[in-house]
Amino acid sequence: MSAAIIEIKRPDLLTFTMPIVAVLGAMFGFITGNIFGDPWIGLIGGAIVGAALAGVLAKITSVKRWKSIWGVAVLFGVVGALFGGVGGLFGGFLVGLSMGWFATWVGTGQYRKRVPIYYTPGQVLWHSTFLFICAFVFFFLIAPLVPVIWLSFNAENFFTFTPEMLSFKAEGYSLKHYRDFLGTDEWMVPLKNSLIIAPIATIISVSLGTLAAIGLSQSHVPGRQAMMAILISPMIVPLIISATGMFFFYAPLGNWLQVNLGLNQAFVGYVKVILAHAVLGIPFVIITVTATLVGFDKSLTRAAANMGANPVTTFFRVQMPLILPGVISGGLFAFITSFDEVVVVLFVGSARQQTLPWQMYTGLREQISPTILAAATILVSVSILLLLTVELLRRRSERLRGMSPG
Repeated sequence: MSAAIIEIKRPDLLTFTMPIVAVLGAMFGFITGNIFGDPWIGLIGGAIVGAALAGVLAKITSVKRWKSIWGVAVLFGVVGALFGGVGGLFGGFLVGLSMGWFATWVGTGQYRKRVPIYYTPGQVLWHSTFLFICAFVFFFLIAPLVPVIWLSFNAENFFTFTPEMLSFKAEGYSLKHYRDFLGTDEWMVPLKNSLIIAPIATIISVSLGTLAAIGLSQSHVPGRQAMMAILISPMIVPLIISATGMFFFYAPLGNWLQVNLGLNQAFVGYVKVILAHAVLGIPFVIITVTATLVGFDKSLTRAAANMGANPVTTFFRVQMPLILPGVISGGLFAFITSFDEVVVVLFVGSARQQTLPWQMYTGLREQISPTILAAATILVSVSILLLLTVELLRRRSERLRGMSPG
């Protein structure tokens, strides 16, 4: 019903659609004008192009919406290629895709599609504005990663975009920095250390954090709010303060282990860093598992006990399968925290426990090499894969608890 109403009541072209699309076109035109050294002409030209585009798309009603959008993107890409080569092709295509989508989104009334039909114009405006604010926040969080990933393929040994890169010429790009990362002990040894420390610290964090979350979820535990605050404090306290406290705690502990138990100094160093990272990861496990336990039906454990199952069997056969998505999510966050952490390692570890982030930090201070960007790109890729896994597990958890359709 609402979709039909939205499709019939298209907004007015001259007083609504064209001015709004013209504003977006002016923004893109101003940016393009700055590139060519004349922003104000770009501003005016962009506004004219935006208004004209809205008018043309309003007249094309026999073509499907997405075909119109892709057609605009291709047209802008061709124009961009004529003026700016391959770089202009990519830039024009992205601008055309954005302009085409926005013009059809406004011109066909799609902006009201997911809004209740009883909303006033002011409420509709705020709803759409809020969505765009969220999109801009997301953009400014992600945008700094783009130059890092892009520069990691630089064929030269410096941190700037070469004319060949900006023109998208093949000679401006190379995988040499990735070969340097994967083929030298300078980077492989820290990576091996990170792959040793992070998984073990994650296992400890998951084991202790899960047990703590289950215990603190029991209503009869005295002082559980205070204990919860203490356990998640490493997430709240500034990391430099936590690192300083860990240094004064683990330094005497390491000396005691070496003197009284005769353990190797390098082994003791790994133990200290692993325990310190486990402390940092436990709060993430506690929070995610506690959130999963909110929807847990405690009658299931009582039913298992009535059937003769002991507490250990009940935990692994009944409770654990239902809270497993939260446990894995917490473990992934703990792994990312340990794998990306550098401050605590600088305080607690030694040169033998040099991790990948430590090597990147040292490289930025002592030698500026784009190999650091290659390492950063690999870390970003791993983090994205892990976060996607967390999101899939979150949705699975919601389905298991009946909070979303299967």
